[in-house]
This record gives sequence, C-alpha cells and structure tokens, in this order.
Amino acid sequence: MTDTSVPGSGAPVVRFAPSPTGFLHIGGARTALFNWLFAKGRGGRFLLRIEDTDRERNSPEAVAAILDGLSWLGLDWEGEPVSQFERADRHREVAHALLASGGAYRCYLTPEDLGEMRAAAEAEKRPLQVRSPWRDRSPDEAPADRPFVIRLKAAREGTTVISDHVQGEVTFANKELDDLIILRSDGSPTYNLAVVVDDHDMGVTHVIRGVDHLTNAARQTQIYQLMGWRVPEWAHVPLIHGPDGAKLSKRHGALGVESYRAMGYLPAALRNYLVRLGWSHGDDEIISTEQLVEWFSLEGIGKSPARFDFAKLEALNGHYIRTADDEELVARIEAILPEIERGADIPESLDDISRARLKASMPGLKERAKTLVELVNGAAYLFAKRPLKLQEKAAKLLDENARAMLEKLAERLQTVAAWDAASIEAEVRAFAESEDLKLGKVAQPIRAAVTGSAVSPPVFDVMAVLGRDEVLARIKDQFN
Repeated sequence: MTDTSVPGSGAPVVRFAPSPTGFLHIGGARTALFNWLFAKGRGGRFLLRIEDTDRERNSPEAVAAILDGLSWLGLDWEGEPVSQFERADRHREVAHALLASGGAYRCYLTPEDLGEMRAAAEAEKRPLQVRSPWRDRSPDEAPADRPFVIRLKAAREGTTVISDHVQGEVTFANKELDDLIILRSDGSPTYNLAVVVDDHDMGVTHVIRGVDHLTNAARQTQIYQLMGWRVPEWAHVPLIHGPDGAKLSKRHGALGVESYRAMGYLPAALRNYLVRLGWSHGDDEIISTEQLVEWFSLEGIGKSPARFDFAKLEALNGHYIRTADDEELVARIEAILPEIERGADIPESLDDISRARLKASMPGLKERAKTLVELVNGAAYLFAKRPLKLQEKAAKLLDENARAMLEKLAERLQTVAAWDAASIEAEVRAFAESEDLKLGKVAQPIRAAVTGSAVSPPVFDVMAVLGRDEVLARIKDQFN
C-alpha cells in the first residue's frame, strides 16, 4: 500500500480531532504530530477539529489548553478550528438523507426493550447485539408519540474490509456490527455519524488515529458507502504503554503537554521523542524536525504498542538543550518561570541584570542540564541574595585557612585590569603559585564563596558573569 491522496488534488488532507474534556495528553500530541508530519512532508493540509458535542464534559478552558499545547509543540494547523457541535444541523441533514434513501430507519425500542436484550445477552454470556424489530417494519406501524432514534441499516451479510496503512488488511464480519444509532431521540447526532460527515465535508483523505478506533473504521466505512462518498485511507497507530508494558497512566507519563513544558522539556525534543514512539527510520534516534518532515511515512509506523521512558526523553532533551541557541533557552526559561518548581533563590521573572547574567552563563550551564528546570535551578547562584546560604559541602570547603586565603586573594582581585575569565584565571593562578598552593585549593573555596555550592560551571566563567563588585562582595562575606 502506498500513500495516496484525492485524485487531482495532488496532496493529502488530514485532521486532528480532540475532545475538549481536558488538556492535550501525550497520546493525543503524538497523533497530532503524526498527522502534521504526514501533511507537511507531502505539501498537504493539516486541519483541526474540536469534537465538542459532549456539552456537559467540554469546557472553553480545555479548548484553550489544547490549542496552546499544539502551538507550543509547533504544530500549526490551517484555518480556524472546526467546532463539531456547531455542525449539528449538517449531521442531522445527513441522517435524514440516509433515512430517505433507506440506509437508515426509525427505531422505537424502549429502554425496557433494550434492558431485556442486555439481560438475555448476559445470561447467554455473549456480547450485546441490538437487533431492532423496527429495521424492516413499516413506518405506518410506529406507535404514536413514542420517542425514536435513527439507526443505520448496516449490512448483515458479508464483510467490511479495512485496508490500513499500519494494521494491514482487517476484516470485520458484518453480522458482528450493530445497527448503530446515528441520531438520538433528542435529535443530537452520535460520534460515528458526526465524524464521517465532518471528515467528508473537510475533504479529509487520510484518517490517522489510535488503534482503539479500528472498529469505528468499519462502522464509519458503511456510512461512507451508504452515502456514496469516497472512503478515506486509514492508519490506526498503536497506543503508548508505560515502561512496564501496562496501559499508560499518570505515573508513566500520561500527562498534559503543559506538564512537559513546566518540567522543562523543549518542543523539538518532545517532537523527536514522540515520533520515535511507534515510528522508526533505521537506527536513527536524534532526528531534526526538518528531517522528520522529509522522512516520515505511515509505513514506518509499527504495530506494537510503544513504551514511554522518561530516562530516554531526558537524555534526548539534554542533547537539544546543549545544541539550542542561548537566546532561545533564556526566552523559554522566562516563559515557564511562573509555573515551575523553583529553588528559593529563583525569581518568578527576570530583570535586565538577571537576564543578562543567565544568557552569559548559558554555555556552561547547558552542558550539565537535562531539563530547563534543572538548568535554571543550577543557575541559582546568579540570582542569590547576599549573604549566600552555603550548601553543606561548600561550607566544609570554607574552613579557617580557606577564609584567610580568600582575604588575601580579594586584595589581588581588586587590581585585575580586565574582568574576564582569562584575566581572572591568570591572576588566580599567579596567586596560587605565590602561596605554593595547587590551583584547586584556591578555585574550590572561590566557587563555594561565590556560588554557595561545591559544583558549578567553570568558576572563572562564573566570576566573569557575576562581575567584579558582586564577586568581591560575596568573597568578603566569608571573612568579615
């Protein structure tokens, strides 16, 4: 099977259709990414539809969160998002067209009738199959004023075959498929009808979604056929499991995309990681978004469930942090500062001095961090107020001899002509030689005094970024 599109159009049309009952979860984000990559790589269109027919569970906040999550991931869609709820009149129009053509019928089964069918199925230990006696009865026999639903008159004989880009050819026996309800008794359309109508009207050529919708594909195919519409091509992708092989839960990483942003992951890293959950291109692991757009194909998606692994995501994110532009990293940190878990010295926002210090320190900081949260918390010394609170290991470095040594060093640091890392290092080396000390015996107490920690980026870089006045003040705090 090869990727194709509507004859004459030259390019595929795909859609992402989330229900706004919560945030954009990680499985939905991957589905959106697959659709986006497929369209981008073929000059196609990536559309967005909000399936907001469940008015009790939907919320404007959830819609906003989904749009925000997609935007943060860099998955741009074409045109305005389509509201499924606002298209209910069109769905009803198609339901009545099916009724008129004989492809559907009015069903007057009562809740009591359905209860009896359910009880019989349970007693016989078989799945419930609704076989409505109204399928072939004359409408003239309908009871007056009794509510009815409209059911699809699904095929009872033969099979419905789904040719799927991922799952292969899947055959469903029509006798196993119910006459599904397409219009409820209150006139509201059901999911399977609305999806088919919307996909048809939006010109969708390829439906790329989770494998949990595979049975729906068989039901929806029958609606397409009864309406005489072209059936889209299908691609049902495997679900994401936790590292233990169990269904993905919050403890595994089944969180909203906004949580990954707050944990300090970069969009490019998350895109790279998500696409590798179920899709592969040889042994390639680190793949730029540009390369993903070029390489992505539906045939590269495997059938087996992917396993989410935070350790792999962190390692990948660390790579993207190290290769990212320093200005971009500062901007992304500023964007998430109000929502992350911050150390005591980390401000909620940056002033000009803090921003400049952070950017200047970025080359050293980003070499050590796997997330932006780890990075900014590792830069706490840039924002710390004097006198610094010393960590335990740093305090041990600043014994009586070290403090006396720092007092001598401070006098020499005041005379350094150019306050840059190279000049500071040269002066400290000269001081160490004059005191017959190894460089580490001088550098480590300096690090403790100016950062409050025994670990930091290169100490001379740190001193250059903090500036002469701040460094000397922090050192003097230790012997005054």
